[in-house]
Parts: sequence; C-alpha cells; structure tokens
Amino acid sequence: MRQTSCLSDVAIVVVDFEPWEEGFTFEVADSVTVEDHFRHQLPGFHAALVEGIREELAEKVTDVPLALAVVLRGIRVHETDSRDESFRMAGRVAVREALLRLNGPPPRPERRRARPS
Repeated sequence: MRQTSCLSDVAIVVVDFEPWEEGFTFEVADSVTVEDHFRHQLPGFHAALVEGIREELAEKVTDVPLALAVVLRGIRVHETDSRDESFRMAGRVAVREALLRLNGPPPRPERRRARPS
C-alpha cells in the first residue's frame, strides 16, 4: 500500500510502432477508452508520451531517417500516481522495448577467464 503523499509513477500504455511515410506521426486508435473523469488529462498524457518517444528515438536512432507511425492501442491511468512525467518515461521505455524486439539484446561483454594457477 502506498501513501498518497509519496510520489510514484503509473503509466500503462500499449503502442504499436509501424512503418510509415518519412517522419513521425502519433495516432490514437478508435478502440482506446479511459474512464470519463480522466478524459481532461488525456491531451497532456498523450503529449508527454509523444515527447518521451521522440526523446528516446533521437538518442537511440541516429543513423537512419525516421519513417514511423506510433499508434496508441491502450492506456491506463491511476487516479493519484499518473502524471505527465509518468507518460514521458513510458514513451522512452516503449522505444527501448521496440528496439530490443527489433534488434535483439545488446551484445554481452565476454567474461574474463580466471588465470590458471
């Protein structure tokens, strides 16, 4: 159980990264729903999500031009613990996960072998 005075982050999103025309576009699928009392916060959460996606792409994908559509398929918001920064970080994590699935894990460093005594 968390105390309401303790800052925590909750941002649960499902996004698809799809090939697209040159550039970057963000779409919200028609099937995405959220409880009515959170609707007024969605534009800010969407903007923060896009900001995080753009930031991470700018850092991780530097050798090819972007031709990408990001489609938001699902979103969950917590009454107390969801905020713009939560969704910005979710965007960054989504890019990391997509790149991991695309490229596989980064190479692991080789372990040093113990020298024979």
